[in-house]
Amino acid sequence: QVQLVESGGGLVQPGGSLRLSCTASGFVFNNYAMSWYRQAPGKERELVATITSAGGITNYVSSVKDRFTISRDNAKNTVYLQMNSLKPEDTAVYYCHARRGSVRSWGQGTQVTVSS
Repeated sequence: QVQLVESGGGLVQPGGSLRLSCTASGFVFNNYAMSWYRQAPGKERELVATITSAGGITNYVSSVKDRFTISRDNAKNTVYLQMNSLKPEDTAVYYCHARRGSVRSWGQGTQVTVSS
């Protein structure tokens, strides 16, 4: 049974940092590209960052470049999203996503709120 469990969300002030974690089980983690998506209230879900299965290539949506870093530890079946210099517009539910070809799985999401 494929399972993705996110953690690390919460309330942070503008300019602050958070690190999200997503721990995977039920599949061969290092065969899958991993991504973080987010969905703000009233908006469509958007792709934030992606990392290839071996971790050699990363991509980011332009609004988070130079502030967010995606990484993975294949020995721990975990993908991370380090978020620095957070802004109110980063407020959203953040979802972990696994993909290999047409096979896709989602986590349940973790809330990130950036507010003073």
